[in-house]
Amino acid sequence: MKFTLGWLKDHLDTDAGIDDLVHGLIGGGLEVESLTDRRQTLAPFSIAHVRATRRHPNAERLQVCDVETEAGLVQVVCGAANARAGIKAVFAPIGTHIPGTGLNLKKVNIRGVESNGMLCSEREIELSNEHDGIIELADDSPVGTPAAVALGLDDPVFDIAITPNRPDALGVHGIARDLAAKGLGTLKPPTIPKIAAARTSQLNVALETPQACPLFIAWPVCRVKNRPSPVWLQNWLRAVGLRPISALVDITNYMTLTYGRPLHVFDADRLAGETLTVRSAHRGETLDALDGHNYTLKSGMTVIADASGAVGLGGIIGGETSACGPQTVNVVLEVALFDPVRTARTGRLLNIQSDARYRFERGVDPHFAEPAAQIAVNMIVELCGGEPCAPIIAGQPPNISRHYTLRKGRVCELTGLDLPSKREQDILQSLGFEVNETASGLDCVAPSWRPDIHGEADLVEEICRIVGLDAVPSTPIPRVSAVARPVLTLSQRRVRQARQALAARGLDEAVAWSFAPARAAELFGGGEPQLKLINPISAERSDMRPSILATLMAEVRRNMARGLEEVGLFEIGPVYKGDRPEDQTLHASGVRRGMTAPRHWAGDRRGVDAFDAKADALAVLEACGAPVDALQTTAKAPEWFHPGRSGTLCLGPKIPLARFGEIHPRILAELDVNGPLAGFEVMIDSLPQTRAQGKARPPLELCDLMAIKRDFAFILEQSVESGQVVKAARAADRQLISAVSVFDLFEGAQAAAIFGPCKKSLAIEVTLQPRERTLREEDIEAVSRRIIAKVEKATGGKLRC
Repeated sequence: MKFTLGWLKDHLDTDAGIDDLVHGLIGGGLEVESLTDRRQTLAPFSIAHVRATRRHPNAERLQVCDVETEAGLVQVVCGAANARAGIKAVFAPIGTHIPGTGLNLKKVNIRGVESNGMLCSEREIELSNEHDGIIELADDSPVGTPAAVALGLDDPVFDIAITPNRPDALGVHGIARDLAAKGLGTLKPPTIPKIAAARTSQLNVALETPQACPLFIAWPVCRVKNRPSPVWLQNWLRAVGLRPISALVDITNYMTLTYGRPLHVFDADRLAGETLTVRSAHRGETLDALDGHNYTLKSGMTVIADASGAVGLGGIIGGETSACGPQTVNVVLEVALFDPVRTARTGRLLNIQSDARYRFERGVDPHFAEPAAQIAVNMIVELCGGEPCAPIIAGQPPNISRHYTLRKGRVCELTGLDLPSKREQDILQSLGFEVNETASGLDCVAPSWRPDIHGEADLVEEICRIVGLDAVPSTPIPRVSAVARPVLTLSQRRVRQARQALAARGLDEAVAWSFAPARAAELFGGGEPQLKLINPISAERSDMRPSILATLMAEVRRNMARGLEEVGLFEIGPVYKGDRPEDQTLHASGVRRGMTAPRHWAGDRRGVDAFDAKADALAVLEACGAPVDALQTTAKAPEWFHPGRSGTLCLGPKIPLARFGEIHPRILAELDVNGPLAGFEVMIDSLPQTRAQGKARPPLELCDLMAIKRDFAFILEQSVESGQVVKAARAADRQLISAVSVFDLFEGAQAAAIFGPCKKSLAIEVTLQPRERTLREEDIEAVSRRIIAKVEKATGGKLRC
């Protein structure tokens, strides 16, 4: 919300300085994002008179201008088409910094002609983006006048951030009310003129959807002249970044910014029929809007329609077919109430951002509709002339009366502020509340412009912010118990555990957008139309990502472009697959690229492979409490992994918990990433729920008995996976066997010649950890026999002799 100091003083009688006003706004909960004083930026610029012009001798499109400035006559080379003798323009002397271009002016020679300054366009002084010609000022503008003064930019501009619960602060009058309550001046109440109807109108208004628009005021005004608005109004609008268009349009913008009350003006002669109907849009109905776009409407959207169809979108934007222009003679002023929820939904579906939508979806004052219409009609008559007709009022404002009681001592209980009851009453009354003192406290009626007041706590908040948050004493809260109860959910704990495990393995965490380019989304199993963004940040972030690997690979490519060959990244976040963006799941994913060890004379370097990614995935699963010993490893993996160099970790045959492997060369080529590159995906949401335990940590079990290791080699079919052998061996004695690992594989033509076709030899190492006593030879032999039996039964293999 932007406004100028002069605009504010039009509603607040104050002698407070700018710093006091800034502190008052911030203290009242209205954050001041910036305070701009254009007088300082535009100090070198002044008004000059172009005395004479002549064509440049060496350039057809350039002119040589003799410019009268405060310092004397100077020669300026100018390329603007409207540069001509006799006009007043904005002049920048040598040495001036041009804010619109970032350049510092120097004396230059342009094709053999010396130029000693610049005649400026609106873009060059950041007045607008217009740069087709230089600024032309009124003929009576004195030479040497500061440009900020001549253009009405000598008024400081406040830019404040408005929270969604404060629609009353979306107008200068509401901001002035807050400052007056803080003691920084006196609020000037708005003057509500009485409008005498000069004639009657044949116009009618029909409300077909009163739930979407409970009140609609149409006020015809005849025989107007839509001339330019006065200088003071143009200056105020320019100062806050709006381009003056015409008196009628500028009046609606003025009412929006001054009172937070959006209005619309129709050209009555361009309306078809004699009835304006507020109804729900017909399916497939279209609207040519004032922003130059054609919108296809859906049922449920509120439109204002004439006999020909929709001429405006309720609470959002008007239509081009009924817009006012220089030739407008008869107008109809619209002042209406539109449902905030419908307005917000319609704006989102059509992706329309407007000042009207911004205010209606937060809630406008329903009881200010008729006063606003009177103020606006009076301005139209004053600035454009004309004869007002009698207003047509359909519906009535809803009853939003709300009574709340502020109990005695409640402010002190909630905030620690010990204030007299009279002080509390004065603050609430200054904010527009109707307050009556009762035996139990203060009976308060919330003003119609404060839809955010819903109870006693809100009344306390209002008093607290006017007194000032810096006045609230710091009071320690008594501790209820010595040990705090856990507040993190299981999913939140697992995110922390996964993050710590991956960081401990040397991976760096990346925090990326949850969006991916369309092609990357397709490569990783996504790209559904329902997961495409309607208004993406950029073309590189057009789809909701189906896999974190899609965004991590982009980060790998960015690191490679900066000379980093060994990259290890991980991210924990949502991925999106299915019919709705809400169908998201939580994944922990990571990638490794390059070599596993640095270049060193004593080290053995190799490229990363599927086993590195599998180790990362297992580390995450173990940290999150998944039953790692019970997992099965299958060779099946999504198509973005390399077949034969990837796999899936499953809990049982149907519950995949993680995927790992080398990224498919086709994916690497399409995303312009050089391998080797290995990655993993752990589906955190798929992990089984841990059983509740009586203690926070399991007991620590240590054994001082020496572990025993035994090796076994089995002749197996080529199709038997090593995971089957490991799982079968562990099942022989889960108490005694602490670890099983594969240490040798003999396969290929030589193995086939020895063991037979399609055969291989797989050797495992089994670690036996006694816990109660030292194992005897017969104990070891018994366990060995059980291991051999289990493996042979599970795999169909035989012990290699």
